[in-house]
Amino acid sequence: MAEIPGPGAHVLVAGGGVTGPAVARALLRLGATVTVADGKPAAREKIAAQVPGILVADLDGHDPSGYDLVVVAPGFRPTAPVVVAAEAAGVPVIGDVELAWRIDRAGVFGAPRDWLVVTGTNGKTTTTQMLESILLHAGLRAVACGNIGRPVIDAIGDPADPRVLAVELSSFQLHWAPSVRPRAGVVLNVAEDHLDWHGSMAAYTADKARALSGELAVIGLDDPVASGLGGAGAVGFTTGEPGPGQYGVRAGSLVDGAGLAILPAAALSPPGPAGIADALAATALAQAVGVTAAQAGRALAAFRVGAHRAEPVAQVRGVTYVDDSKATNPHAALNSIEAHERVVWVAGGQLKGADIAPLVARVAPRLVGVVLLGVDRDEIAGSLARHAPDVPVVRVSSGDDVRVSPVTNDASRSVGTSGAVDVRVSGDADAVMAAVVAEAARIAESAAHDGAAPVVLLAPAAASLDMFTSYGHRGDAFAASARALGTAS
Repeated sequence: MAEIPGPGAHVLVAGGGVTGPAVARALLRLGATVTVADGKPAAREKIAAQVPGILVADLDGHDPSGYDLVVVAPGFRPTAPVVVAAEAAGVPVIGDVELAWRIDRAGVFGAPRDWLVVTGTNGKTTTTQMLESILLHAGLRAVACGNIGRPVIDAIGDPADPRVLAVELSSFQLHWAPSVRPRAGVVLNVAEDHLDWHGSMAAYTADKARALSGELAVIGLDDPVASGLGGAGAVGFTTGEPGPGQYGVRAGSLVDGAGLAILPAAALSPPGPAGIADALAATALAQAVGVTAAQAGRALAAFRVGAHRAEPVAQVRGVTYVDDSKATNPHAALNSIEAHERVVWVAGGQLKGADIAPLVARVAPRLVGVVLLGVDRDEIAGSLARHAPDVPVVRVSSGDDVRVSPVTNDASRSVGTSGAVDVRVSGDADAVMAAVVAEAARIAESAAHDGAAPVVLLAPAAASLDMFTSYGHRGDAFAASARALGTAS
């Protein structure tokens, strides 16, 4: 075990954001001298007020060579100047999760905890939430932490002394946590993402695979990359019929590795293959600390997905509106769309260089209509024209010079390229979303037959910051617009 920084140690914390205050407080508790460096004056002022007793510095040009340790925020790339300078000076560089692991293994804040680690390109947060729910229903002192919001280092220092940690970790966090060896860890899936940070798909995959370095490795068998990561001792899960020792679905029910029933698939939230996979993964991890299949099933039956993660937000005139704004890449959108038979798809935003064509080709048979917004809406429209030419497509954009209502009307409509209908509205992002939802409602209501209408699904396959302050803002705007349909005259 690497040395724990204590009295006399000088530690540089690079980045004063979400994890910075938690790391600084823990280091002060250990007796270290702590400097927090951030490039933004407002961030330095904020953390200095939050954590008395630290020093603050401007990160830009700050020399790390005089420190004993550098702790970086997860988003720092290996090529960041402070990282390169520290490594050149022989100063170790770790992340907040690595620091938490070292402190926990050394028993500084109480006896070491059981770490259950969740990673994957998509589904991490839902799986972690499910896992925490299962652990708590089973009577264990447990808490969700890591990339889900609460820093791990805060969790291990909690006076409530949780004994089991449901730890969501991103590829960034795993990169900076080379020593972590969890009681059990899962890689749900691996698809192209953050390659600009990692440099290659191989490097991204290798960082994800660090979650499998502990006692029990759990892998998603339906994913071509994740399924090859676990080695001979790995436990796999599938949304289909399981093989010996595997978790899966048999006769309509989720079953564990011993074939014991967990719960009927129809009772699960969120529904569909993605929800099933997340529930199986969470159960496999929970069983590593003694939870039974029956206990997991009772917890999962009561579980409801968090906001913006395949969350039903309204039902108006027979149409259900589902907010999966968290589906910020094509892989996540695929899982979301495949949970429904007939979909009016709301998509668009910043594709971040992702290829949308494979997603469109695969989900085309489920699409009743598509409403697009955001900076890359034309790229998605082009893929739809090639792979789903019979699906009606509407592109919505803002145009402050066009005097129309946020709710679309004939004066705002025109036929654009690729056969898509172009709708222009005046106003901000919320006004655009109101028009998007109105268009989606029109398509869905007209496509209802035999008393059943398609689902209107926000699963953007793209990031949100071209128009909205966050994916949460985007989802909230969608939900508010959908609910407003019920009060419109």
